Amino acid sequence: MKLEYYAAVTVVKLLGMLPRNAALALGQVAAWTAFLLSKRLRAIAEWNLKLALPEMGHAEREQIVRGVFSNLGRLLAEFCQLPKLTAQNVSQRVIYDGYENFAAALQRGQGLLFLTAHYGAWELCPYAHALYGHPLKFVVRPIDNPLIDRLVNRYRMLSGNQIIQKKNSLKEILVTLKRGAAVGILIDQNTTRDAGVFAPFFNIPACTTTSLATIALRTGAAIVPGVLIWDERLRKHRLRFEPPVALMQTGNKQQDIVNNTALCNQVLEELVRKHPDQWLWVHRRWKTRPEGEKELY
Repeated sequence: MKLEYYAAVTVVKLLGMLPRNAALALGQVAAWTAFLLSKRLRAIAEWNLKLALPEMGHAEREQIVRGVFSNLGRLLAEFCQLPKLTAQNVSQRVIYDGYENFAAALQRGQGLLFLTAHYGAWELCPYAHALYGHPLKFVVRPIDNPLIDRLVNRYRMLSGNQIIQKKNSLKEILVTLKRGAAVGILIDQNTTRDAGVFAPFFNIPACTTTSLATIALRTGAAIVPGVLIWDERLRKHRLRFEPPVALMQTGNKQQDIVNNTALCNQVLEELVRKHPDQWLWVHRRWKTRPEGEKELY
Protein backbone atom coordinates (compact mmCIF):
# COMPACT_ATOMS: atom_id res chain seq x y z
CA MET A 1 0.00 0.00 0.00
CA LYS A 2 2.83 2.40 0.87
CA LEU A 3 4.72 1.42 -2.27
CA GLU A 4 1.65 2.28 -4.34
CA TYR A 5 1.42 5.62 -2.54
CA TYR A 6 5.08 6.51 -3.10
CA ALA A 7 4.72 5.65 -6.78
CA ALA A 8 1.68 7.92 -7.01
CA VAL A 9 3.48 10.76 -5.25
CA THR A 10 6.43 10.43 -7.62
CA VAL A 11 4.20 10.62 -10.70
CA VAL A 12 2.20 13.55 -9.32
CA LYS A 13 5.30 15.54 -8.42
CA LEU A 14 7.06 14.78 -11.71
CA LEU A 15 4.13 15.78 -13.92
CA GLY A 16 3.41 18.74 -11.67
CA MET A 17 6.90 20.20 -12.10
CA LEU A 18 6.87 20.03 -15.90
CA PRO A 19 5.48 22.71 -18.21
CA ARG A 20 1.89 21.91 -19.08
CA ASN A 21 2.55 20.84 -22.67
CA ALA A 22 5.32 18.50 -21.51
CA ALA A 23 3.04 17.07 -18.81
CA LEU A 24 0.28 16.50 -21.37
CA ALA A 25 2.76 14.78 -23.71
CA LEU A 26 4.02 12.53 -20.91
CA GLY A 27 0.43 11.82 -19.93
CA GLN A 28 -0.15 10.54 -23.45
CA VAL A 29 2.87 8.27 -23.15
CA ALA A 30 1.40 6.87 -19.93
CA ALA A 31 -1.96 6.49 -21.67
CA TRP A 32 -0.48 4.61 -24.61
CA THR A 33 1.46 2.33 -22.25
CA ALA A 34 -1.73 1.63 -20.28
CA PHE A 35 -3.60 0.93 -23.51
CA LEU A 36 -1.03 -1.66 -24.53
CA LEU A 37 -0.80 -3.33 -21.11
CA SER A 38 -4.41 -3.15 -19.87
CA LYS A 39 -6.00 -5.93 -21.87
CA ARG A 40 -8.83 -6.30 -19.34
CA LEU A 41 -9.79 -2.62 -19.44
CA ARG A 42 -9.64 -2.57 -23.24
CA ALA A 43 -11.94 -5.60 -23.32
CA ILE A 44 -14.44 -3.92 -20.95
CA ALA A 45 -14.49 -0.76 -23.04
CA GLU A 46 -14.90 -2.70 -26.28
CA TRP A 47 -17.74 -4.76 -24.81
CA ASN A 48 -19.48 -1.70 -23.38
CA LEU A 49 -19.40 -0.05 -26.79
CA LYS A 50 -20.84 -3.18 -28.41
CA LEU A 51 -23.67 -3.16 -25.87
CA ALA A 52 -24.39 0.56 -26.07
CA LEU A 53 -23.72 1.25 -29.74
CA PRO A 54 -24.25 -2.05 -31.58
CA GLU A 55 -24.48 -0.27 -34.93
CA MET A 56 -20.88 0.90 -34.63
CA GLY A 57 -18.14 -0.91 -36.54
CA HIS A 58 -15.03 -2.47 -35.01
CA ALA A 59 -12.65 0.19 -36.35
CA GLU A 60 -14.72 3.02 -34.89
CA ARG A 61 -15.00 1.26 -31.53
CA GLU A 62 -11.25 0.74 -31.45
CA GLN A 63 -10.66 4.40 -32.19
CA ILE A 64 -12.95 5.40 -29.31
CA VAL A 65 -11.20 3.02 -26.91
CA ARG A 66 -7.87 4.59 -27.82
CA GLY A 67 -9.46 7.97 -27.21
CA VAL A 68 -10.67 6.86 -23.78
CA PHE A 69 -7.11 6.02 -22.74
CA SER A 70 -5.86 9.27 -24.27
CA ASN A 71 -8.44 11.12 -22.19
CA LEU A 72 -7.25 9.37 -19.03
CA GLY A 73 -3.68 10.43 -19.81
CA ARG A 74 -4.87 14.02 -20.20
CA LEU A 75 -6.79 13.76 -16.91
CA LEU A 76 -3.64 12.53 -15.15
CA ALA A 77 -1.55 15.41 -16.47
CA GLU A 78 -4.12 18.06 -15.65
CA PHE A 79 -4.65 16.68 -12.16
CA CYS A 80 -0.93 16.85 -11.42
CA GLN A 81 -0.86 20.44 -12.66
CA LEU A 82 -3.74 21.61 -10.42
CA PRO A 83 -1.55 23.49 -7.89
CA LYS A 84 -0.32 25.77 -10.68
CA LEU A 85 -3.81 27.01 -11.47
CA THR A 86 -5.01 30.34 -10.10
CA ALA A 87 -7.94 32.65 -10.64
CA GLN A 88 -5.65 34.67 -12.89
CA ASN A 89 -4.55 31.87 -15.25
CA VAL A 90 -7.41 29.36 -15.17
CA SER A 91 -8.89 30.80 -18.39
CA GLN A 92 -5.75 29.65 -20.22
CA ARG A 93 -6.90 26.07 -19.65
CA VAL A 94 -10.67 26.14 -19.04
CA ILE A 95 -13.35 28.33 -20.59
CA TYR A 96 -17.07 28.43 -19.90
CA ASP A 97 -19.74 27.22 -22.27
CA GLY A 98 -23.32 27.73 -21.11
CA TYR A 99 -22.42 29.40 -17.81
CA GLU A 100 -25.73 31.26 -17.90
CA ASN A 101 -27.50 27.94 -17.23
CA PHE A 102 -25.59 27.52 -13.97
CA ALA A 103 -25.99 31.17 -12.90
CA ALA A 104 -29.73 31.33 -13.52
CA ALA A 105 -30.38 28.11 -11.61
CA LEU A 106 -28.26 29.21 -8.65
CA GLN A 107 -30.08 32.55 -8.44
CA ARG A 108 -33.30 30.70 -7.67
CA GLY A 109 -31.95 30.40 -4.12
CA GLN A 110 -32.98 26.80 -3.49
CA GLY A 111 -29.54 25.32 -4.01
CA LEU A 112 -28.12 23.58 -7.05
CA LEU A 113 -27.26 19.97 -7.75
CA PHE A 114 -24.40 19.75 -10.22
CA LEU A 115 -25.09 16.60 -12.23
CA THR A 116 -21.75 15.40 -13.57
CA ALA A 117 -19.88 12.29 -14.63
CA HIS A 118 -16.49 10.69 -15.21
CA TYR A 119 -16.20 12.68 -18.39
CA GLY A 120 -13.24 14.56 -19.82
CA ALA A 121 -10.75 15.73 -17.18
CA TRP A 122 -13.37 15.40 -14.47
CA GLU A 123 -11.06 16.33 -11.57
CA LEU A 124 -10.32 19.67 -13.26
CA CYS A 125 -14.02 20.42 -13.74
CA PRO A 126 -15.03 21.53 -10.20
CA TYR A 127 -11.51 22.82 -9.53
CA ALA A 128 -11.66 25.33 -12.38
CA HIS A 129 -15.23 26.29 -11.48
CA ALA A 130 -14.07 27.19 -7.96
CA LEU A 131 -11.21 29.31 -9.29
CA TYR A 132 -13.73 31.21 -11.38
CA GLY A 133 -15.36 32.15 -8.08
CA HIS A 134 -17.85 29.32 -7.58
CA PRO A 135 -16.56 26.86 -4.97
CA LEU A 136 -18.84 23.94 -4.24
CA LYS A 137 -19.04 20.74 -2.31
CA PHE A 138 -18.97 17.43 -4.12
CA VAL A 139 -19.63 13.86 -3.12
CA VAL A 140 -16.79 11.34 -3.43
CA ARG A 141 -16.25 7.69 -2.70
CA PRO A 142 -13.01 7.03 -0.78
CA ILE A 143 -10.15 5.57 -2.81
CA ASP A 144 -9.23 2.10 -1.55
CA ASN A 145 -5.69 3.18 -0.61
CA PRO A 146 -6.21 5.71 2.23
CA LEU A 147 -2.82 7.35 1.63
CA ILE A 148 -3.63 8.04 -2.00
CA ASP A 149 -7.14 9.09 -0.96
CA ARG A 150 -5.68 11.81 1.29
CA LEU A 151 -3.31 12.94 -1.46
CA VAL A 152 -6.07 13.22 -4.06
CA ASN A 153 -8.47 14.99 -1.69
CA ARG A 154 -5.78 17.50 -0.72
CA TYR A 155 -5.36 18.42 -4.38
CA ARG A 156 -9.10 18.54 -4.93
CA MET A 157 -9.57 21.13 -2.17
CA LEU A 158 -6.74 23.50 -3.14
CA SER A 159 -9.13 25.72 -5.11
CA GLY A 160 -11.61 26.12 -2.25
CA ASN A 161 -13.91 23.17 -2.91
CA GLN A 162 -14.94 20.87 -0.09
CA ILE A 163 -15.35 17.10 -0.03
CA ILE A 164 -18.45 15.27 1.16
CA GLN A 165 -17.76 11.60 1.83
CA LYS A 166 -20.40 9.46 0.13
CA LYS A 167 -21.21 7.45 3.25
CA ASN A 168 -23.77 9.30 5.39
CA SER A 169 -23.63 12.32 3.07
CA LEU A 170 -27.32 13.27 3.03
CA LYS A 171 -27.33 15.63 6.02
CA GLU A 172 -24.41 17.70 4.75
CA ILE A 173 -25.92 17.87 1.26
CA LEU A 174 -29.24 19.13 2.62
CA VAL A 175 -27.55 21.77 4.79
CA THR A 176 -25.49 22.98 1.83
CA LEU A 177 -28.51 23.25 -0.44
CA LYS A 178 -30.50 25.07 2.24
CA ARG A 179 -27.80 27.74 2.16
CA GLY A 180 -28.40 28.14 -1.56
CA ALA A 181 -25.04 26.63 -2.51
CA ALA A 182 -24.08 23.93 -5.01
CA VAL A 183 -23.30 20.24 -4.56
CA GLY A 184 -21.71 18.06 -7.24
CA ILE A 185 -22.80 14.43 -7.63
CA LEU A 186 -21.53 11.89 -10.16
CA ILE A 187 -24.25 9.46 -11.18
CA ASP A 188 -22.62 7.50 -14.01
CA GLN A 189 -21.27 4.64 -11.91
CA ASN A 190 -22.88 1.25 -11.41
CA THR A 191 -24.54 0.83 -8.02
CA THR A 192 -26.21 -1.96 -6.08
CA ARG A 193 -29.93 -2.80 -6.27
CA ASP A 194 -30.56 -1.52 -2.74
CA ALA A 195 -28.97 1.87 -3.53
CA GLY A 196 -30.45 2.57 -6.94
CA VAL A 197 -33.11 1.93 -9.55
CA PHE A 198 -32.85 0.60 -13.07
CA ALA A 199 -33.05 3.43 -15.59
CA PRO A 200 -32.23 3.25 -19.31
CA PHE A 201 -28.73 4.26 -20.34
CA PHE A 202 -28.10 3.61 -24.03
CA ASN A 203 -31.34 1.59 -23.99
CA ILE A 204 -29.92 -0.82 -21.41
CA PRO A 205 -31.29 -0.89 -17.83
CA ALA A 206 -28.50 0.60 -15.68
CA CYS A 207 -28.62 0.50 -11.90
CA THR A 208 -28.35 4.20 -11.05
CA THR A 209 -28.22 6.07 -7.76
CA THR A 210 -31.49 7.75 -6.85
CA SER A 211 -29.80 10.35 -4.65
CA LEU A 212 -29.89 13.17 -7.19
CA ALA A 213 -33.57 12.86 -8.06
CA THR A 214 -34.61 12.18 -4.46
CA ILE A 215 -32.81 15.24 -3.09
CA ALA A 216 -34.02 17.51 -5.90
CA LEU A 217 -37.64 16.51 -5.33
CA ARG A 218 -37.28 16.94 -1.59
CA THR A 219 -35.56 20.35 -1.63
CA GLY A 220 -36.59 22.02 -4.88
CA ALA A 221 -32.92 22.37 -5.85
CA ALA A 222 -32.25 22.67 -9.57
CA ILE A 223 -30.36 19.86 -11.32
CA VAL A 224 -27.83 21.39 -13.72
CA PRO A 225 -25.77 18.99 -15.88
CA GLY A 226 -22.16 19.97 -16.35
CA VAL A 227 -19.06 18.30 -17.80
CA LEU A 228 -15.61 19.30 -18.96
CA ILE A 229 -15.11 18.80 -22.70
CA TRP A 230 -11.66 18.79 -24.31
CA ASP A 231 -11.39 21.11 -27.32
CA GLU A 232 -8.46 19.83 -29.38
CA ARG A 233 -8.43 22.90 -31.62
CA LEU A 234 -8.10 25.33 -28.73
CA ARG A 235 -6.05 22.96 -26.58
CA LYS A 236 -8.38 23.95 -23.77
CA HIS A 237 -11.30 22.44 -21.89
CA ARG A 238 -14.87 23.74 -22.17
CA LEU A 239 -16.81 23.67 -18.91
CA ARG A 240 -20.21 23.02 -20.42
CA PHE A 241 -23.40 23.62 -18.42
CA GLU A 242 -26.66 22.33 -19.88
CA PRO A 243 -30.09 23.82 -19.05
CA PRO A 244 -31.59 22.53 -15.78
CA VAL A 245 -33.35 19.19 -15.94
CA ALA A 246 -37.12 19.72 -16.14
CA LEU A 247 -38.24 17.53 -13.25
CA MET A 248 -41.37 15.41 -13.50
CA GLN A 249 -43.65 15.74 -10.46
CA THR A 250 -46.82 13.68 -10.57
CA GLY A 251 -47.36 13.27 -6.85
CA ASN A 252 -46.30 9.62 -6.94
CA LYS A 253 -43.01 9.94 -5.07
CA GLN A 254 -41.44 6.62 -6.00
CA GLN A 255 -42.40 6.86 -9.65
CA ASP A 256 -41.14 10.45 -9.80
CA ILE A 257 -37.78 9.30 -8.45
CA VAL A 258 -37.55 6.61 -11.12
CA ASN A 259 -38.67 8.93 -13.92
CA ASN A 260 -36.30 11.75 -12.97
CA THR A 261 -33.38 9.37 -12.55
CA ALA A 262 -34.10 8.21 -16.09
CA LEU A 263 -34.13 11.84 -17.25
CA CYS A 264 -30.69 12.39 -15.73
CA ASN A 265 -29.36 9.29 -17.46
CA GLN A 266 -30.82 10.56 -20.73
CA VAL A 267 -28.97 13.87 -20.37
CA LEU A 268 -25.69 12.09 -19.69
CA GLU A 269 -26.23 9.75 -22.61
CA GLU A 270 -26.68 12.69 -24.96
CA LEU A 271 -23.42 14.20 -23.73
CA VAL A 272 -21.57 10.91 -24.11
CA ARG A 273 -22.88 10.45 -27.64
CA LYS A 274 -21.43 13.84 -28.60
CA HIS A 275 -17.93 12.97 -27.36
CA PRO A 276 -17.83 9.20 -26.74
CA ASP A 277 -14.05 9.07 -26.37
CA GLN A 278 -14.24 11.38 -23.33
CA TRP A 279 -16.38 9.10 -21.15
CA LEU A 280 -15.11 6.27 -18.91
CA TRP A 281 -16.09 3.24 -20.99
CA VAL A 282 -13.61 1.09 -19.02
CA HIS A 283 -16.08 1.03 -16.11
CA ARG A 284 -18.55 -1.89 -15.91
CA ARG A 285 -21.57 0.39 -16.01
CA TRP A 286 -24.14 -2.37 -16.50
CA LYS A 287 -22.72 -4.86 -13.97
CA THR A 288 -25.78 -4.95 -11.66
CA ARG A 289 -28.69 -6.58 -13.44
CA PRO A 290 -32.41 -6.75 -12.72
CA GLU A 291 -33.52 -9.81 -10.77
CA GLY A 292 -33.35 -12.91 -12.91
CA GLU A 293 -31.43 -11.30 -15.77
CA LYS A 294 -28.09 -12.82 -16.75
CA GLU A 295 -24.83 -10.98 -16.11
CA LEU A 296 -23.33 -8.94 -18.92
CA TYR A 297 -19.69 -9.22 -17.86
